[in-house]
Amino acid sequence: MTSSGKGWNSELALSRWECQCLAKPRIAHWHSRARSANVRRGCCTSGPVAELRREARIRIPPSVVLEVVLVVVAVGIALLLVYQLRKPLTWVFIATFLAIALARPVAFFERRMRRGLAIATVYLLLVGIPVALGALLIPPIVRSISDFANNVPHYVRDLQDFVNNNKSLRHLDDQYDITGKLQEQAAKLPEKIGAAAGTLGSIGAAVVSSLFALITILILTAFLLGSGERWYEGFLSLQPADRRDRLRRILESSARAISGYVAGALVQATIAGATALVVLAILGVPFAAALALIMGLFDLIPVIGATIGAVLVGVVTLFADFPKATIVWTIWSILYQQVENSLIQPQIQKRTVNVNGFIIVVSVIFGSTLFGVMGALVAIPVAASIQIAVLEWWQWRAEQRVAAAPVSTTGP
Repeated sequence: MTSSGKGWNSELALSRWECQCLAKPRIAHWHSRARSANVRRGCCTSGPVAELRREARIRIPPSVVLEVVLVVVAVGIALLLVYQLRKPLTWVFIATFLAIALARPVAFFERRMRRGLAIATVYLLLVGIPVALGALLIPPIVRSISDFANNVPHYVRDLQDFVNNNKSLRHLDDQYDITGKLQEQAAKLPEKIGAAAGTLGSIGAAVVSSLFALITILILTAFLLGSGERWYEGFLSLQPADRRDRLRRILESSARAISGYVAGALVQATIAGATALVVLAILGVPFAAALALIMGLFDLIPVIGATIGAVLVGVVTLFADFPKATIVWTIWSILYQQVENSLIQPQIQKRTVNVNGFIIVVSVIFGSTLFGVMGALVAIPVAASIQIAVLEWWQWRAEQRVAAAPVSTTGP
């Protein structure tokens, strides 16, 4: 109607129609999982807007809570078991690594004899060579150290005579009594050698106590060499057909990487022993060939092996031509170890394991930092295995994309 009540006002009628439409509930905002909703109602554009908020409670089924608790408890128990069994698990890991590394030598001897005899031959070479070298080299080295300790007082007297004949050195000796202190310490050296022998005896007892672990590892390795192939085939037979071939390729490639790593380590140790032999022969050090062999054997130990071998050989140089031979050997050992760690090892392992040199250096650094010598020993094979698995996974993803491409193109 008009303002006088006699007719309709179109603007007022339109406003009422809009109000009827706006009076229907409209959801203005919706939170996730219906936690809350804001419902707005309006009468007109200029009218008040009321907001209604509703809270919805989420009910978690008891089965879900029980499942989460059981998973947490199971993970905790598994971690506890791994911690408690860390020593035997380490033995099993080392035995597996040795079994894979010795598979090729066993296969080589198996062409000429039975498998059991081939395993025994490899074991004889593995254990017999270090024992024979120790029996041949340790007694002469011990006698040389004992002779050096007994001759130290004579060396000190020679040094005192040299100091007395030099005016500047004699002045320093009168001021600080250097030769007197050296004579005093030299007189005590044989007793200290005896005490050191007692310490070495304690270390020997600890080594003997660790013999059980070594025997256990060798027995586990023998079982893996003898029955590992059947277990390997049985494991693959349990896998689905579409996964079996790919898993076989991954495992065989990883085994080749480990064998290649061992072969590369042997080449690296041969280079270390050959260069050590040349240096020791030039210096005129006795037992040069045997000492070079020791250097090569210790070079098989990552990170610290070359240092230990260099120290042992350096002790022998004390009795050959001190101090010239000792100084030359020390300088050469430091330089060679730097070249080996940054150039020789990455280049050899890059060709035998097929891993980039940068990844080799980084993996050795990470492995030695996290797990010490054992981590450095397995760092390169683990890096190679991870690389193989990643490449196979990437190839599988590419095959899946190619297989899905026709389906997507023919779809609606």
